[in-house]
Amino acid sequence: MKPVNYTRGQALPGILQQRIAILDGAMGTMIQRFKLGEAQYRGDGYSGPGGAGDRFKDFPRDVKGNNELLSLTRPDIIRDIHEAYLAAGADLVETNTFGATTIAQADYDMADLAREMNRASARLAREACDKFSTPGHPRFVAGALGPTPKTASISPDVNDPAARNITFEQLRAAYYEQVEELVQGGADVLLVETIFDTLNAKAALFAIDEYFEKSGERLPLIISGTVTDASGRILSGQTVTAFWHSVRHAQPLAVGLNCALGAALMRPYIQELAKAAPDTYISCYPNAGLPNPMSDTGFDETPDVTSRLIREFAAEGLVNIVGGCCGTTPEHISAIHDAVAPLAARGVRQGVFYREEAVA
Repeated sequence: MKPVNYTRGQALPGILQQRIAILDGAMGTMIQRFKLGEAQYRGDGYSGPGGAGDRFKDFPRDVKGNNELLSLTRPDIIRDIHEAYLAAGADLVETNTFGATTIAQADYDMADLAREMNRASARLAREACDKFSTPGHPRFVAGALGPTPKTASISPDVNDPAARNITFEQLRAAYYEQVEELVQGGADVLLVETIFDTLNAKAALFAIDEYFEKSGERLPLIISGTVTDASGRILSGQTVTAFWHSVRHAQPLAVGLNCALGAALMRPYIQELAKAAPDTYISCYPNAGLPNPMSDTGFDETPDVTSRLIREFAAEGLVNIVGGCCGTTPEHISAIHDAVAPLAARGVRQGVFYREEAVA
């Protein structure tokens, strides 16, 4: 029997009206569990379907740590991670594309592989979601667009405040390429995440809208910033409220925060965002707390602690989408799912910012 195939996110707004949706946890944390070496990242010794064979055996640069490459060399690992999160109760899984832009891949001399990485990653997530989808519980592919390792707003040279190592146009072009491949590979939603520089995010949003205009297709959009410390600001200096007002023109399905802080420290900023954006769904996927070398995940918030804190967010009526970032695992997602399942989602006057016509 052919798996049920739900694409393009038609059902998401209705789901968010009814209940809290669950996003998956950390891809990198799960990859680390496999303890892969340089040879494994190159795909040496893997003979399963979809592998790269000897394609990268003699690549002149070290590639260990290039997690996005694994979608080409070890698709079995990426597929297993997606399926573990889906089995734990995730409604949405992120593609393995956080660093799959030409800008980020230039660090490995693999910029020319960015398109292929995005297409392959989207297809792996699509296959996993189709496998777990049922008519009563569709699963969605969230095409992940990370911030890139460069910033358009901040000088890399302390002696030259005007210096920049990236332009808006370079960011736009890289993001356009990524969006095109994610959508064509099967993404249902686009997720611009871990935003530390709003100008970088604006380049991504510009590229997304440009692709939508050219293709005639629109997907729901989730925008997620990251508060980097107790100042309550993203790295480029904006408060959570100012950040929202800078990106609200994109009319996202949801806006939220992720990464940087654990759930315990994220509460006041989620409260601020929920107040600033009363007519938009709110997402929240914190990391697993502060660094802790004695912990299995490297962070100090166990699944029980993280889920209890997120349950408090839900009980307060702050969130519509919850999940996990760095350090979180399927165990965290399962605990979060169980914790929020009995609770109602944050009420939103649907359609004020999110355009109904945006869902193809």
